[in-house]
Amino acid sequence: MTHLSTDVLTLSHTAITLIAIFSGLVVVAQMLKSSYRGGWTGVFLATTLLTSVTGFVFFHPPHPPTPAQSVGVVALLVLAVTLVALYLKHLAGVWRPIYIVGALISLWLNVFVGIIQSLQKIPSPFQFAEGAPPGGPVFAALQTIALIAFLVAGWKAWKNFHPLNA
Repeated sequence: MTHLSTDVLTLSHTAITLIAIFSGLVVVAQMLKSSYRGGWTGVFLATTLLTSVTGFVFFHPPHPPTPAQSVGVVALLVLAVTLVALYLKHLAGVWRPIYIVGALISLWLNVFVGIIQSLQKIPSPFQFAEGAPPGGPVFAALQTIALIAFLVAGWKAWKNFHPLNA
């Protein structure tokens, strides 16, 4: 049986991540309506940043970084460009699609790691061995569905999100 960690750090990291995912879904829904709400966007970007940063606390040398931490590095790089597009360039010109792509990639990375962590931590009849990395058709199906949903949302947001014109 898989054991869920109940230490404060893990619970805090998980709560921050869930807030990032929920608020990110709200932000994407707003993009699809060409709406911009700074409060939801700020919560999404701040908690996404905190998710990546707090993920590095779980790194324990001499062990190599985990795949989730490698994703965290990519997430921070994407988030940096996304923050510049929104807060420094104010979505002007080419910065609008850069923000859309960056926000969606940031949210997708949270969901991607969330699916992996859920399959590792929550007991399932599809899990081959305790602590084993997820794989197989269930993992592939979940990740494929998530990726397709984000690609469709990204394409629609690219077409619809014009908050400066609203």
